[in-house]
Amino acid sequence: MEEDELVIEQIACGPMQNFVYTIGSKKTREVALVDPAWSIDSLIEHVEGQGFTPVAALVTHYHPDHIGGEIFGQRIEGLAELLGLRGVKIYANKHDADGVKQVTGVSDSDLVKVESGDTLRIGDIEVEFLHTPGHTPGSQCFRIHSSLVSGDTLFIQGCGRVDLPGADSDQMYHSLRKLNELPDETILLPGHDYGGGSSRTMAETRKMNPYLLVDSLERWRMLMGS
Repeated sequence: MEEDELVIEQIACGPMQNFVYTIGSKKTREVALVDPAWSIDSLIEHVEGQGFTPVAALVTHYHPDHIGGEIFGQRIEGLAELLGLRGVKIYANKHDADGVKQVTGVSDSDLVKVESGDTLRIGDIEVEFLHTPGHTPGSQCFRIHSSLVSGDTLFIQGCGRVDLPGADSDQMYHSLRKLNELPDETILLPGHDYGGGSSRTMAETRKMNPYLLVDSLERWRMLMGS
């Protein structure tokens, strides 16, 4: 696969500085939507207005600001609205599948439960699923050639919260260690714009992100107060 055949678009949306992504193939004009939420009509109009066809939804984790549902008394559009408009399959890590169903109301038949190392082809583009628990039990990242869509596992200057239900601080440490092994030239594409820019290489991120500098579980626990 040639790099110039790859489509990755970062779309800012919602009041929580979320990023939605489209991933796909310029050749076949097929794309997956990563964490589609907030304004589904506008998202589909934007994608299809460029001549692309949504064929899948990829879920980094089950929190409502990424996939729809209710949070702080606010109803957020997401997977349920997407399924009402386009009959795509939803790809979620098996450990977050029940959370996805509970939050959005989608059914088992709508889901494809994936494990770390599984892959999905979108046209001629291959997406690799990387299980990175910590923020939620089934948090996952998507590796596409030299890019990493990291959801709420890794931000440019931080990492996802580990004080929420289902979170695990020790698992987050091990997940960040795994991501820290990615090549320097890997482009990090986070789930939120929490400072440091909308994307960075892993080499740049290592210099900006103190959580990637922690080299032992003991030090990590001290940092996280656990």
